[in-house]
Amino acid sequence: MKKILLALPLVAALTLTGCSNMNTEQQRLLSGGAIGAAAGAGITALAHGNPIWGAIGGAAIGTLGGYVYNKHEQGQ
Repeated sequence: MKKILLALPLVAALTLTGCSNMNTEQQRLLSGGAIGAAAGAGITALAHGNPIWGAIGGAAIGTLGGYVYNKHEQGQ
């Protein structure tokens, strides 16, 4: 249990520093995918399905949504 508690801050720090050099488009795609994955997993779990497949589908749709939003913001 102590190893998990020690590893958690390290993983969080690596995750946050890995996103520090991203441009706006990359940030929007990543956040869309992450939000979509969480929503897809949650909805699928509530519907008594396999949350993994919900997360995969949600991530794909969320990334696409982030892409479309980015193009909208750029005026394209």
